[in-house]
Amino acid sequence: MGSDAGDATPSLDEVRWRIDAIDGELLALLDERAGLARAVAAAKQAAGDTGFGLRPGREALIVRKLVEAPRKAASDALVIRVWRELMADSLARQGPYHLTVWGGSNPARAVELTRLRFGVAPPMTVAATDREALAAAKTPWGVGVLGLVPDNAWWGRLLAEPRLKIFAALPCLERWGPQVAFAVAEVEVEPTGGDQTFWVTDSPKAAAAIIEALSADGVAAELVAEAGGLKLFALLGFYQAGDARLARAPGSLTGVIGAAPTQFDV
Repeated sequence: MGSDAGDATPSLDEVRWRIDAIDGELLALLDERAGLARAVAAAKQAAGDTGFGLRPGREALIVRKLVEAPRKAASDALVIRVWRELMADSLARQGPYHLTVWGGSNPARAVELTRLRFGVAPPMTVAATDREALAAAKTPWGVGVLGLVPDNAWWGRLLAEPRLKIFAALPCLERWGPQVAFAVAEVEVEPTGGDQTFWVTDSPKAAAAIIEALSADGVAAELVAEAGGLKLFALLGFYQAGDARLARAPGSLTGVIGAAPTQFDV
């Protein structure tokens, strides 16, 4: 098929022939990639590395690089869904990777967002309670996905679970809707160059007053949820738990409970 502006428009048969040829090339590359993923799993086992292989920071860097790459027709959504499936399949080959989802009054939306983010490779269980989902996130190779539900401060319990962290906010594209669920696991969260940090406080001050106090210290914040005497804020950027600016912020019971990449199309 020609590519010059003066070339004649290809026939439908020619277009279909090219699609068939590309499908064959894609299948060969997909098979090769799956084989390499298997080799990675074997190499890790040989080295005695049986820990959770999830690296959310690395995955985010890969996805962001792909989304920012020049393209003519493939949408961000298509690129993200294809590579999320590839990365999930690779991870599922390395250990007992599994998902537990709790969506409160809207479990179907939570399940949909979980599959968009983690693909179809890892098995999924729908939890009856938020506590069940958090408990599952503490099991080996477990990820819990929990929805943001009014009058439920499940995220506040992460203050007492320092190993359990929010590492993803769902969905990852603004065009898929506002972020209404979080993924939680015992993983390390790392800066990716475009992050939001999740911070909890028990300050009785109004959200606007807390945002103003943080802003005066150079921290941009947005209220995400409020329940049970606690407030959850998203801070623009990546903040460590011991950041002095957060230590000066309002509240006696406060803390960072994780971080996640901002939506890729914001």
